[in-house]
Parts: sequence; C-alpha cells; structure tokens
Amino acid sequence: MMITSQLFEAYVKCPTKCWLRYAGENATGNAYAAWVQAKNEVCRVEGINRLVAEMPDAERAAASPTKNLKTATWRMAADLPARAPSIESRIPIVERVPSAGRGKAAQFIPIRFAWANKVDRDDKLLLAFDAFALSEMLGRDVLAGKIIHGDDHGRYTEERSCRRA
Repeated sequence: MMITSQLFEAYVKCPTKCWLRYAGENATGNAYAAWVQAKNEVCRVEGINRLVAEMPDAERAAASPTKNLKTATWRMAADLPARAPSIESRIPIVERVPSAGRGKAAQFIPIRFAWANKVDRDDKLLLAFDAFALSEMLGRDVLAGKIIHGDDHGRYTEERSCRRA
C-alpha cells in the first residue's frame, strides 16, 4: 500500500474520510471543503511563485531535481516528488542548505504553505509527513521544516530531527 500525502491529510482530518478515499469512494459535494482546498491550492501556487522569483536562476532546480539529489548544487526546488517504497509526497518547496564544512552533508528543508494566519496541528503533521518522506528518499535525517502561512507570509520553523526508521 502506497501512503500518499493526500491520503495522510485525509486521515489527519478524518479517519473515515481516509478509508473512503483509499476504497475509491467518490466524495459528495461539500462547499466548505472545496473552498478550503481552493484556498490551500492558491496559497501553495502563490507561495511557490514568490519564493522561486526571489531565487536567482542558477540556484533553482529547473527539471527533475530528484536525479543525484545528494550531490545537487541548487538551493531551491519546487514541487519535489519524494518517493520511498511505501510513502510518497509532493513537497511544494525544498530548500537545500549547503554543508557547514568539509565532510558534512547538505541539509534539505521541506517548506509547506498554509492559507490560515495560524499554524495548526494538522499543518505541523503534514510538514512532518513531508520531512519523513524526504528523509526516507535521501536515506538520512531531515533536521528542520518550514511552514509559510497567512496574509503576511509568516514563517513557522520546526527544528526536530525526522529520524529514519
């Protein structure tokens, strides 16, 4: 069974919703859920565009950044697919922080976007899911993650290590 970020998000919101999605049941019309999903998507697209525009062309990943990820030279990649044998996520932005010294590996920081002005538990869990998927793909720990949220683009940073299983 492949656990995707969409399936995990459904579980965080409601275990029954997760099961129905997994079983392939069609969702019934829910105007509020559609509105929230639209707000999240607009926030994600605008956030990606804003961050990518701030980064010089030479420091952005242009095409499939998953090739040779451990030896990458880019500083920011948009819509990075993080896949491991049983987990999959599409991370809106991954920031690569160059190594702190010789013999030390670069750090990869997943970045998520949330439209609400306050970061809630669900946002933090989804960020943790992204960090876990990224750590499984890389084969090493991911030490931090960020959530950019709200009207003023506030930044929430979580600095716990996501240890590989």
